[in-house]
Amino acid sequence: MSDEAGPDREARSATRPWGAWFVLDVGDGYKLKRIEVEAGHRLSYQTHARRSEHWLVVSGTATCVIDGHTVVVGPGEHVDVGQGVPHRIVNDGVTRLVILEAQLGDYTEEDDIVRLEDDYSRCEE
Repeated sequence: MSDEAGPDREARSATRPWGAWFVLDVGDGYKLKRIEVEAGHRLSYQTHARRSEHWLVVSGTATCVIDGHTVVVGPGEHVDVGQGVPHRIVNDGVTRLVILEAQLGDYTEEDDIVRLEDDYSRCEE
């Protein structure tokens, strides 16, 4: 899989400062991703205007911050994030965190991310 999207298709994977993501399936109104978060890293605190998300932890322990509330979940446990709700995934552990993320909504592209806080200076001014 390539990090780059061609003119007729979206990116199927990407490396990020915190780890990587891989698109597993896409259909009308949904996208399924595998998200890998390296130990000691976290995703930006962000919102999405056009989708909700469902996270299932496969391995590791996820510290999930959802609308300012923290929930810690392990393998086999899951968390729901409503459309427009601020959220982030944190890996406070010592091993890689793996999550399956189901995105549900009429638009699931990466440009639906609004970063509120980011450890890697990717917030829009």
